[in-house]
Order: sequence, then C-alpha cells, then structure tokens
Amino acid sequence: MVQLTRSPVIGWLDTRAFDRTHDAAASQHWAPFILDTNGNGKRDAWVEPDGKVDSTKDKRITPGTYGIAPNPADGSIWGSATGFPSGLVRFDPKTQLSEFYEVPWKDKRVAQSNWGFSPRGMDIATDGVVWVALASGDLGSFDRRKCKGPLNGPNATGKQCPEGWTLHHLPGPDFQGMNGQPGGGAEAPYYVWVDQHNILGLGNNVPVATANQSDALDVFVNGKWVVLRVPYPMGFYAKNLDGRIDDANTGWKGRGFWSTYSTRAVQHIEGGKGQQSKVVHFQLRPNPLAN
Repeated sequence: MVQLTRSPVIGWLDTRAFDRTHDAAASQHWAPFILDTNGNGKRDAWVEPDGKVDSTKDKRITPGTYGIAPNPADGSIWGSATGFPSGLVRFDPKTQLSEFYEVPWKDKRVAQSNWGFSPRGMDIATDGVVWVALASGDLGSFDRRKCKGPLNGPNATGKQCPEGWTLHHLPGPDFQGMNGQPGGGAEAPYYVWVDQHNILGLGNNVPVATANQSDALDVFVNGKWVVLRVPYPMGFYAKNLDGRIDDANTGWKGRGFWSTYSTRAVQHIEGGKGQQSKVVHFQLRPNPLAN
C-alpha cells in the first residue's frame, strides 16, 4: 500500500511485512521526490529544491501532493499537487525517481483552450490517463504516452510535455466578464473519480467530477457532459464519491455511485437548522422504462 500526503516525501507501508512481523516501524518506508535531471535513469546525488539545475546531478522537488492513485497500466503512483499553476507528479517505485508535469498556463506551445491551473483531486483510468479537477473550472486529462520530448534530463522539470494535457471546460457559466477566457469557469470541482468498470452504465474509464457549485456530479462521456443533479434538498456538496456493484446479475439495480454531502456546515442544506449530512445513491436506468 502506498500513501501520498502533502508532505515533501512519499511514504508507504509494506502490508505483507507488517502482517508477518507486526513491526509497524520496520514496515514503513519513504522516499523523496527526485527528478532525473542528469538523465542517467537512476537516483543519484541531488540538488535541493532551491538550487539551480545541475546537469551532473538530480534535483529534489517538494510538490506537496494532494490526490493519489496507482496507475493500473504500469504500477507507477501519481499525485496532484496544489498551488499555481502546479501539476501532477509521477513516482516510480522501481527506480524511486519522479517526474513532474505542470498544467499549461499561458503556454504558447498549446492552444488557449488547454490553459488551466491549480489541481485538486485526481484519479487514473485503466489505460493510464490521469484525470484531475482544476480550479480554473476545467477537468484536465494527462496522457504521458503523448509526450514527444525526453522525460528526464535538465529540461524535464515540469514544462516538458504540454502536449500531454487536454482540458475540458466544465458545464455552467463563466465569471462575469470572462466570456470563455482561460480560467474563467465559475464551477469549482473538488475531486475526480474514474469509473473504471462501467458501474453506472456510461462506459469504462468515465471520469466524474464533483460539481460543487451546481449541486451535481459532472460525468464526461465520449466528449460530452452528463450532469447528475440532486434537486432536493438543495445543498448537495460532494467531496468525493465511489462506485459499488452489489449484484452483477441484477443489471442497473445492483450497481451505482455513492456520495455524501454537506460534510460540514450542514445548516446550509435546504431546511436549515437541524439538517443532517446525507448519503446519495446514483443509479442510471438503461432506458426510462427499464425495471
């Protein structure tokens, strides 16, 4: 099991070692985030975060990761780093080397429609594509397979693969006066969850963003948005969600998404004082008459 926190290191617990020895201290390990800036494919002596890149050494970074997900395609671990414009960090458990990919912001190498900033939660599809919620009002996807240049070396410190990013503007209005400009979306998603196993019935690897300004979940399906809105009581404010298949033999009735809302300040739910946090079960009929 690997855990990524907002600390400047990545830590993990070897559960097999713990089950065998029950020694919590000996079963824990950690590693710094090291970029392979000398390009030799292994972790060497490094320059500290405030130091200049030295082509003879590696470089340590402190991305302060927030979200976490393992990549089913290659076993790497990815995390989202908060800040501006910030980006995604990839950690390879085999080499203990990291890579960092900054969200393009005012980067003339890519179209303005792909400019964004400030990741929050993230998840990964089975094909290795990373999906991340952005404070710019976008759902971002990053596909490392699209990178054209080298992924290590002195120039691979964050801006080496803008072509790997694709941003999808979330539904809803822009802030007044922004009129479609980058970063102008009024929606503010907190987290993303990827439906790897077609639990809801909209397809495999469908990303779902928590639409925190519109009482909804925004599902991105084949380039279009499906909005799952909670009309009553008003105040649905999802921090995360998960999917569950209870009975695969009963069709849509035996599966669905689960999400909680108003985990804090529950008095803001419709009804006011005395309201309690709630759990929502989302299910989707294959057609309106399905039973």
